[in-house]
Amino acid sequence: MPWNSEGGGGGNQGPWGQGPWGQGGGPRKPNQGGGRGPTPPDLDDLIRKGQDKLKQVLPSGGGGRFGWLLPVALLGAFVIYNSIYQVQPDERGVVLRFGTYNRTAEPGLHFALWPIETMEKPRVGAVRQINIGNDGSEGQMLTADKNIIGVPFSVFWRINDPKNFLFNVADQERTIRAVSQSAMREIVGQTRAQAILTTGKNTVEAQVMEITQSLLDEYNAGVMVTSINLGDVQPPREVANAFAEVVRAGQNQQQLINEAEQYRNQRVRLAEGEAAKLVEDANGYKARVVAEAEGEAARFLSVYEQYKNAKDVTRQRIFLETMEQILGQTNKIIIEDGANGQGVVPYLPLPEVQKRQGGSTSN
Repeated sequence: MPWNSEGGGGGNQGPWGQGPWGQGGGPRKPNQGGGRGPTPPDLDDLIRKGQDKLKQVLPSGGGGRFGWLLPVALLGAFVIYNSIYQVQPDERGVVLRFGTYNRTAEPGLHFALWPIETMEKPRVGAVRQINIGNDGSEGQMLTADKNIIGVPFSVFWRINDPKNFLFNVADQERTIRAVSQSAMREIVGQTRAQAILTTGKNTVEAQVMEITQSLLDEYNAGVMVTSINLGDVQPPREVANAFAEVVRAGQNQQQLINEAEQYRNQRVRLAEGEAAKLVEDANGYKARVVAEAEGEAARFLSVYEQYKNAKDVTRQRIFLETMEQILGQTNKIIIEDGANGQGVVPYLPLPEVQKRQGGSTSN
């Protein structure tokens, strides 16, 4: 309040209700140094007047010798109230002492003596999102084949080191935006437009995420990039139709490749089936020939044993059996030799006659 206030008590008064020259309007005694200027207010008088003012505010019984305890208690309660912090499970408490990092507090109830200490509580569990390139001009980038395309994308990140996050980077979100956009321009500049528009999005996202995280780690930003997601990548409007034709041609090419692969697989399966059948037939033929050869060998050995015991009889039997096999399926003409022979003798093929008679009877 101003020293020169109008009204009340007559004369100029200070903020404690007394004039600059003494209590009651009279001049104070000169100070011991011999000067005649005004002296400071009496401390006892100030305390007494403060107690009187406090008595008017406080209820009865608050005065006396220990009346100063109440304001001190109120001040202590105020300090304690401002010194208690509750750190949530998705937060970390960073305690600052005189503005300098002192310690990190885990989730729970903590005490930091105010005003000497303060606490910042960044949320380390929350995943935050930054969208880049959605306004058009910011997302236009030059590809490896000298095409310009719009590449909107989103950066998802969270805090993994609260101390570095608060003290090493001034504007964290702006830094993440600049670093990720720089990494995206680098990778897009090394990739063909067709790949970014079609099948190369996952590769671009992984490479941009790796570069962004590496740069943020070099800055000790205390940030972890959880993912990079490409948006709707589109070419400029002027060449959109040409790009669409290229995309359709690529899709047709992929369709033809798929059909060719399907046909190839079908033919391979058929060839494998035929090859397996041939192998099985060959194995069967082999087994049959071996069995027949073994049977013939056993029969020959048996005949040979009989031949050793009776050579003439066995020789005659073999000759007759052989002639039977040869002549049994042919037409036969018998010529009688000798002096009484008549040359060609008619032969009645009785087996043929029987066959014909049997056939006519069945009809």
